Amino acid sequence: MNALVTGATGFIGSHLCEELVKRGFKVTCLSRQTSNLKWIEPLNLNFIKGDCTKRETLLEAVADFDYIFHIAGVTKSCSADDFFSMNARGTENLIRTVADKNPKLKRFIYLSSLAASGPSPDGKPAKEDVNPAPVSDYGRSKLEGEKAVLQYKDTLPITVLRPPAVYGPRDKDMLVLFKMIKKGFFFDMGKCYYSLLYVDDLVQGIISAAENKAAEGKIYFVCDNTFHTGEEIAKTICSALDVKAIPLRIPKYIMPLFAYISERINKQGIINRDRIKDFRHSHWICNAQKAREEIGFMPKVGIKEGIKWTADWYRIHRWL
Repeated sequence: MNALVTGATGFIGSHLCEELVKRGFKVTCLSRQTSNLKWIEPLNLNFIKGDCTKRETLLEAVADFDYIFHIAGVTKSCSADDFFSMNARGTENLIRTVADKNPKLKRFIYLSSLAASGPSPDGKPAKEDVNPAPVSDYGRSKLEGEKAVLQYKDTLPITVLRPPAVYGPRDKDMLVLFKMIKKGFFFDMGKCYYSLLYVDDLVQGIISAAENKAAEGKIYFVCDNTFHTGEEIAKTICSALDVKAIPLRIPKYIMPLFAYISERINKQGIINRDRIKDFRHSHWICNAQKAREEIGFMPKVGIKEGIKWTADWYRIHRWL
C-alpha cells in the first residue's frame, strides 16, 4: 500500500506517518526544500520535493499512490492570503493534479477543521448537514478547500474530516496555554464549550476513513464525544502540571486589541486577530455519531490522560 502524505513534518502529519509505517504502508512525504524533518527522520520514508501552492511541482509527484492524505495547511497567520494560498488554492492544485495524474487512487483524505463549519449558533453540537458559517479567515479558507475537494467526488474517492482542536505531543498551539498555566494564570473567556481530540485518536480516524468504503464521498466530524468547558481544560492542565492558576477575565471587546499586541510580539503565534474571531464564540462543539456509525470511529483517550501525556512529553523535551 503506497501512501503520499502532505504536511508530514507537522504535528498531525508526523504522527500519521508513524502510524502508517507501523501498519506496513510504504509512505512518501511531499515536502518543501525548507521543511524541518526532525520528527520523521527516524522513520523509513521516501521524500518528494513539492509545494501545493505551485502546481507545476506536483505534476510528477502524485501518480501511483493508493492513498493520499492531505494534512498540510496554514493554521496561523496575520494574512488572509496566506490562509487561502495554501488551504484553498493549494488544495485545489493538489486535487486537480491527482484527478489528472492518478485516476486509480483508492482514497484522497482532506483534513479540514471544525472551523470550516463554524461555531454552533444554538449551543447544539454541529452535525455534517449543518450549513457552514465560518467566522475566521482560517475557517473560510478550510471551507474553500473542502469545496475544491468535493468538486471531484464523482470522479475520485474523496473523504473530508473535520476535527476540532487537536492536542498531544509536538503540538505548539496548546503549548501556549500550558505555559500560561505554569506561570500561574490563564485567560477566562467566559462560559465556553469545546470539543477536543487527542492526536492518536485523530490518526486512527484518518486511517479508518481511508480504508472504509462507506466513507467515500463523505464529510465527517471527529471528536472525543465529550464537551469540555474552558475552565475544565484549564483545571485539567493545572492538575497535570501540579500548579495553581488564576483566571484572568478578558472582556470580548478588548480581545482584538489584545490580539494585535500579541501579533506584534509573535506574528506566527496562535493568538492573533483572526483566531480571536473564533475565541469570541462560546460553542465550538461537534457530533461524531456519523463517523462512529459508518466508519467505526471510537476515540480512546480522555482529556485527563491526554493532557497528562501531553504535559509529560512537554517536560521531557523541555518545552515547559
